[in-house]
Amino acid sequence: MKLTQGCFSFLPDLTDDQITKQVQYCLANGWAVNIEFTDDPHPRNTYWEMWGLPMFDLQDAAGVMMELAECRRVYGDRYIRISGFDSSHGWESVRISFLVNRPPQEAEFELVRQEVGGRAIRYSTIRKPAAHASQ
Repeated sequence: MKLTQGCFSFLPDLTDDQITKQVQYCLANGWAVNIEFTDDPHPRNTYWEMWGLPMFDLQDAAGVMMELAECRRVYGDRYIRISGFDSSHGWESVRISFLVNRPPQEAEFELVRQEVGGRAIRYSTIRKPAAHASQ
């Protein structure tokens, strides 16, 4: 199952050239760029691990791409995303976020429905155990 989080999630995975262009777009808008990684892509897990500090005041996407290459080398078996943070007054929020790396075996989730009192329905997202290849 292909995880769909962030911008471009329903498109094929971005190439490094496409990632560079998106990073350059962030920098051209004056946004800080950061790289994050996780092995727990649950939709409610907003606390991904940061790779270094957010990169402020960069002019060229090459610096971000060098850091991304190193992050992929160390954590290539995890999800990695890039975010662009707009610190301008009125926004002060992430403006763009997209996955740039996926593990070989993607996480799978199941939506569980539970009927409760008063005809209410609750939904839970549960991570399914990884499927193991038979030996």
